[in-house]
Amino acid sequence: MEFREKLYIDGRWVPSAGTGMIDVICGSTEEVMARIPEGTATDVDAAVRSARAAFDGWAATPVAGRAAFLQKIQAGLKARSGEIGRVIALEVGMPLKLATKIQAALPATSFGIFADLLPGFPFEERIGHSLVVREPVGVVAAITPWNYPLHQIAAKVAPALAAGCTVVLKPSEVAPINAFILAEIIDASGLPKGVFNLVTGFGSVVGEALAGHREIDMISFTGSTRAGKRVSELAARTVKRVALELGGKSASVILEDADLPAAIKGTVSSCFLNSGQTCAAHTRMLVPESKYDEVRRLVVAEASKYTVGDPFSETSKLGPLVSGTQRERVRDYIRKGIAEGAELLCGGPEAPPALPKGWYVMPTVFGRVHPQSVIAQEEIFGPVLSIIVYKDEDEAVEIANNSNYGLSGGVWSKDEARATRVARRIRTGQVDINGAPFNLLAPFGGYKQSGHGREYGRVGLEEFLEYKSLQFKRDPASAPTTP
Repeated sequence: MEFREKLYIDGRWVPSAGTGMIDVICGSTEEVMARIPEGTATDVDAAVRSARAAFDGWAATPVAGRAAFLQKIQAGLKARSGEIGRVIALEVGMPLKLATKIQAALPATSFGIFADLLPGFPFEERIGHSLVVREPVGVVAAITPWNYPLHQIAAKVAPALAAGCTVVLKPSEVAPINAFILAEIIDASGLPKGVFNLVTGFGSVVGEALAGHREIDMISFTGSTRAGKRVSELAARTVKRVALELGGKSASVILEDADLPAAIKGTVSSCFLNSGQTCAAHTRMLVPESKYDEVRRLVVAEASKYTVGDPFSETSKLGPLVSGTQRERVRDYIRKGIAEGAELLCGGPEAPPALPKGWYVMPTVFGRVHPQSVIAQEEIFGPVLSIIVYKDEDEAVEIANNSNYGLSGGVWSKDEARATRVARRIRTGQVDINGAPFNLLAPFGGYKQSGHGREYGRVGLEEFLEYKSLQFKRDPASAPTTP
């Protein structure tokens, strides 16, 4: 068992003001794998004051200096990628190979991307007789989820530091050990004290204290829509900037001329990745009525390839869910799907026969799901796919858009121009054409109740900047600029 007894505040490892500890549970064994401090509002205040004191100096650090620190952090993450992959496989349950490839590699890439973006970023621009400058928003609270824990931390911390902001990080208490590793790497990089701070604890205490703190200038939050609404309510009292990346119920629209085997393989992979615990998962498969029987056969065959088991086993493609609560939530949705009359094509609410211990759920596919049913409308966050039939392209778009969410989606067609035309009609933040891969340089975020604001790449950096206009009586071309 791993004990993490201190928080990282003002460049030092310090004990919490409280005495509570939080157990971190391994989903495959249901046993305690680590303990972390249960942070308090007093800890939050100390971290925020530290970040505020460090802000002016970090904001004034030249671009080249900030980029150099990001590169050091990237190198540290790469050096410890094997350890990070193992830790997240234990914390989250993603199979080790995938955890190393995705959960450990993407955060390092993110820090490198923002280091590379900085030198050419237009922090100043002359418009008429004005010099328009872009300055860091201030002290940022980053509140992050458990499903892609370090990846989501990097998506906030890297651009915030690049912009010149200081940060207080509150990681999920469900999967926090990776955040301690990052703090160790940052400490070893020599980043000035107070620029990065780590406070662990429960959302109801640490998260709420951050969202309501007067000295926090911006909240960057990833999590459930319900929790995002609460963050917004608290932040509104001090008119903070708020960026939210929330839930999703994304549709994969398979048109009648699509390559069916490829479309089904890609959609099932998106739905089941990380045992379905992915906000952008394509959990609604929309297919033409005339193709349903063929689709049903192909989907069941594809789903059967997803072996459930120990994340450290070479044969496992799906690990456990992150908690017993999450497992019961997913099982309850599967029962609702059956009660609503959808066709249960494979899987179900029972535990996998060979896995009596661990928070495992069988990959489950429902056919002929009604578009208005609970399993077609609510985010399940487990390995559950709903197949919905449509009569024509217009109805497919209507069904895809009939959701409170708008985070992601996909369109499949042998005619790329047609797929693009349909994708433009879908009200989501991103749409994959014929299974195109994720792009860390492109903006990521949602419409509607999937949130607001964007992460990754240049647009992600812009989220952490303010505009200031300096007006001159003379041509601003001769005005001094930032080096």
